[in-house]
Amino acid sequence: MIKQFLNIDVNEALKELHTSTNGLSQLEATNRLAKYGPNELVTKKNKPIWVYFFAQFKDFMILILMVAAIISGLMGDVADTIIILIIILLNALLGFSQEYKAEKSMEALKQMSITKAQVVREGRSKIIPSEQLVPGDIIHLEAGNIVPADLRLVEIFAISIDESSLTGESSAVHKKVNIIANKDISLGDQLNMAFKGTLVTGGRAVGLVVATGMNTELGKIANLLQEDKLTTPLQKRMGAFGKNLSYIILLICLVLFVSGLVRGEEPFKLLLLSISLAVAAIPEALPALITIALSKGAARLAKHKALVRKLPAVETLGSVSFICTDKTGTLTQNKMKVVEQFEKTDSAMPISDTPLLLAIILNQDIQFDQSGEPIGESTELALVKYGIEQITLTQFHQQFQQFPRVAEIPFDSDRKCMTTIHSVGNRFLVIVKGASERIQSLLVNQTDKKSLLTLSNQWAEQGMRIIAYGYKMLDQLPQTITSETIENDLEWIGQVGLMDPPRTNVIKVIQECIDAGINPVMITGDHPATAKAIAMQVGIMKEHDLVMLGSELAHLSDVQFKKQVLSIKVYARVSPNQKLRIVKALQSHNHFVAMTGDGVNDAPSLKAANIGVAMGITGTDVSKEAADIILLDDGFATIVNAVKEGRRIVDNIRKFIKYIMTCNGAEIWTIFLAPLLGMPIPLLPIHILWINLVTDGLPALALANEKAEVDIMKRPPRNASESLFEGGLGYHILWVGLLMAGVTLATQAYAIHNQSTHWQTMVFTVLSLAQLGHVLAVRSDKTFLFKQGIFSNSLLLLSVLFTFCLQLAVIYIPFLNELFKTEPLSLKELGFCILMATIVFHAVELEKLIKRLQNIR
Repeated sequence: MIKQFLNIDVNEALKELHTSTNGLSQLEATNRLAKYGPNELVTKKNKPIWVYFFAQFKDFMILILMVAAIISGLMGDVADTIIILIIILLNALLGFSQEYKAEKSMEALKQMSITKAQVVREGRSKIIPSEQLVPGDIIHLEAGNIVPADLRLVEIFAISIDESSLTGESSAVHKKVNIIANKDISLGDQLNMAFKGTLVTGGRAVGLVVATGMNTELGKIANLLQEDKLTTPLQKRMGAFGKNLSYIILLICLVLFVSGLVRGEEPFKLLLLSISLAVAAIPEALPALITIALSKGAARLAKHKALVRKLPAVETLGSVSFICTDKTGTLTQNKMKVVEQFEKTDSAMPISDTPLLLAIILNQDIQFDQSGEPIGESTELALVKYGIEQITLTQFHQQFQQFPRVAEIPFDSDRKCMTTIHSVGNRFLVIVKGASERIQSLLVNQTDKKSLLTLSNQWAEQGMRIIAYGYKMLDQLPQTITSETIENDLEWIGQVGLMDPPRTNVIKVIQECIDAGINPVMITGDHPATAKAIAMQVGIMKEHDLVMLGSELAHLSDVQFKKQVLSIKVYARVSPNQKLRIVKALQSHNHFVAMTGDGVNDAPSLKAANIGVAMGITGTDVSKEAADIILLDDGFATIVNAVKEGRRIVDNIRKFIKYIMTCNGAEIWTIFLAPLLGMPIPLLPIHILWINLVTDGLPALALANEKAEVDIMKRPPRNASESLFEGGLGYHILWVGLLMAGVTLATQAYAIHNQSTHWQTMVFTVLSLAQLGHVLAVRSDKTFLFKQGIFSNSLLLLSVLFTFCLQLAVIYIPFLNELFKTEPLSLKELGFCILMATIVFHAVELEKLIKRLQNIR
């Protein structure tokens, strides 16, 4: 039984786990990982490979077809039985391959989203995947982290943790390191412990890992945390459509069967034909193709620095009409540099001749890596680098040691400041650093307030970010150190101005965004003048556009804000909580909103947005958990590229829906209309199944690799609620399906009229090749094939050529003639079939020309 670590002191806990504050050795950590296993919750086991395979046979129509094939064999038609079963097997293998690859692709994407932990090993701090943590590890926590394991807290700095996921208590818990004597105490009262899955909302701490994986408190309820497989809205719509279509097709097959009986056709052959037609016509492969297209799109996005956490997001991206973006690091380089500094010359700070420099050195949370390089948040990093440039690195550390920190109040976005308290002999130096208006509100001297405001406005108009400093000396500290008891009655020290230049390509990307009908909006905690300067520079706003302050937003009702929201291009001095109002106001106008965020408090707005986008570099664990997409480079261009990819994926899904449904419709019309026109049934069941394998196979799958249309970012976002069959798709399926059937039936009539003994092979060939011509034509909705580039989708071209060769094999290889009931065609007959099949290709190309002429008018 694991010892109750809350009932023992820190030293005893370290001894119990045979470790120290310097952490474990790498060898010992490796041994413990082998002993305790990965620090992860047991999830649903992946299905065995054979389950994926046999799942391909569970379709009702496939089962009926298999039974019919077996009965056919028992009645003596062994060849038909063998070939039908082979086609069913090939179809199953193709479906299995597609589904299994899609599953593996999503597993690989999940592995990319593993959280990290800052651990101490052999006395050195390093970042490792949280799955590699073991009991005895020493880790560092800070605001925004999700606690990666169960911990005994060793050292704390005003840390508070939201434990609602375990205890249901909504208020954050302020932790301590003292021993707790009570052995039978609830989790919510175990103040010296931190539990896996809970959220650090403020401060920082050092913790000792005491339990990992399924041994954690969260592990005890792991069965409640299993994720159901996500189904996208598109898949749901297609599932419902497929179900309704199935009923229609079954009715058509029933009519076909009954009418055949009336004409005196052999009942079993009619039954087999009807079942084969139903199997071929029902687009059972569409849901799998949609999953594959979405997962492939997610994999492509990952290669381009956008990690998709939730598969439906790939689909939703195509409908985004507003992108609400942070400024720092997303629109800008996140490489702040101090470009201006002002130090109040008559500052009365008694301990330094350069009080501003001392304040910069002391009030910061930068860490130093093994090589002595500072690492941390960009603004803090710029300030520290500036301080080091003024003196030496050695002097920098000496100053920090000379005035040791005894307490701090960490920065948070609501207060917009950070406070550190330092020991100076028998007194205490309080340094407050923050936004200029926040420091101004804490100053005592009215003249200083005016000077600070005037200077800050001048700098902000130049696009600078202003960090102001104030201080005071205390003889003794209050009993409770909070912002209310400490942050008041300050004297102004001075301030610095920093610049973070725009990313190199952001102006071009913003314009691309606007051309695509997407409205970029900047949301920042910066000064309004700074925000406006950057927004003007990158093209987000023009002179007549509105800038709204968070304080102004706070005084507006939801109704008032809704009236203005579409005109506002920049939100400045906005708190993370106000982002949620912005999202909801835009959504109330039926807009699809992508919202970026990186902080703990951004989680609600990220969840509420249609697409939540977290920062992979600066983002907290919580923001990443709440998001649909994580930007691995934090760049705005990556968001726009993701939207472009989303549009491309939806376009390609529409293309293979257009392709499959048109071809399936052609097969139905061909079989159904032939008897009505006084001709024999043109195709055998084996022909229909073969065409189905060809149609729903490689050509359809290869359409998912089609490149983006030339105008993909020149058109407005697609309405997410519109039917997939809008925009002429439904009409295309109907008229091209009829045309394809008409060409096929015309070939049948021509061949029968000329007393050709090969008429059925000719019909089979024309219908197969017409579908291949159709897939080449539907690669683009607007661009002609040869202008688009026939080689631009090499996978599709190869699949068409391969399928063409297979069709020739069925026509000319003797043993396949016997299996497929085909006969070799003469070159004249083959040429005629190819010529007839190209009619469909040219008709679809003509459709594009007509559309272009209509748009010109």
